[in-house]
Amino acid sequence: MYHAYSAQLADKTARLQHLLAPFAAPAPEVFASPPQHYRMRAEFRIWHDGDEICYAMFERGQKANRHSLIRLTEFPAACDSINAMMPRLLAAVRADEVLRERLYQCEFLATLSGEMLITLIYHKKLDDAWQAAVQRLQDGLGVWLIGRSRGQKIVLTQDFVTESLNVCGETLRYRQIEGGFSQPNALMCQEMLSWSCACAENVGGDLLELYCGNGNFTVPLSRRFRRVLATELSKTSVRAAQWNLSANGADNVDIARLSAEELAQAFSGSRAFRRLAEQNIDLHDFDFSTVLVDPPRAGVDADTLRLLRGFRHILYISCNPHTLADNLAQLGGSHRVLRCALFDQFPFTEHIECGVFLQSTASA
Repeated sequence: MYHAYSAQLADKTARLQHLLAPFAAPAPEVFASPPQHYRMRAEFRIWHDGDEICYAMFERGQKANRHSLIRLTEFPAACDSINAMMPRLLAAVRADEVLRERLYQCEFLATLSGEMLITLIYHKKLDDAWQAAVQRLQDGLGVWLIGRSRGQKIVLTQDFVTESLNVCGETLRYRQIEGGFSQPNALMCQEMLSWSCACAENVGGDLLELYCGNGNFTVPLSRRFRRVLATELSKTSVRAAQWNLSANGADNVDIARLSAEELAQAFSGSRAFRRLAEQNIDLHDFDFSTVLVDPPRAGVDADTLRLLRGFRHILYISCNPHTLADNLAQLGGSHRVLRCALFDQFPFTEHIECGVFLQSTASA
């Protein structure tokens, strides 16, 4: 197992180095994941065979039927707590017809802190009998439970877990909401945050963060800058970020509900946004030295790239090194790569999560 893991990680490292070679990037700092039991999120179909049920996945690229069915009793990629909960949940559901009937899927959200949230998804209306049964299930399992069906979301107690992450020796608390994004590999998340903080040490000035989500990076990086302006469109993510900032005493952060493209327009002066005025955010009050981008797989759009060129430092976290390389080429040599890192979020897959820290060639 460990020999095979080392080989696949070496292959990923070589591929990343090849993609970044045109930009004279230094050798990447490589952060290895445990090869098993690293995922804090997992979701499974529920397969019914009479009164029997099991967790199910299906052969890649095949229709979901008994010919492509993969019956699961464990899931080695998932963390220990999910694997320990899987048989307990299945046995309890199997024994209760109300819980078992037309159960389609279940989703686990676990934490290093020990909390767990499980969502049960049904193809039936969830009635009072179901709610009484699932309340007994929650009490027996000691986890938070949510029921979903078409047009229904029933939250028994809460729809979030509170995670604890160790970043540079400090314990940070994060509210992770059901259905919202959170890093699936918590150990790699800690490494990503610590590496980003190390890049930001002694940079000074203010930070602009695009796509801040629930404030995952915002919280620890707020300790390294005078002020932070973070942008996020999702109302759910903004609420979670506000809780996370407050819980961790990050009182030097403003969150603007703007897309990266809209913020670029605000910076250029081509468009004024009432949302900024309503929040008393004046871009002229900031002395930005650094911008953090953690974009989707498609990378950063052209307007936002033009915005990035004006910053002394760029911290770019990427879930797609190919679009990262494209974006670095589009920057046209305005910045050089000071540091880069590979975070192996998903062992034994093609996925590469990486980060680069750039400095403007004009200020080098």
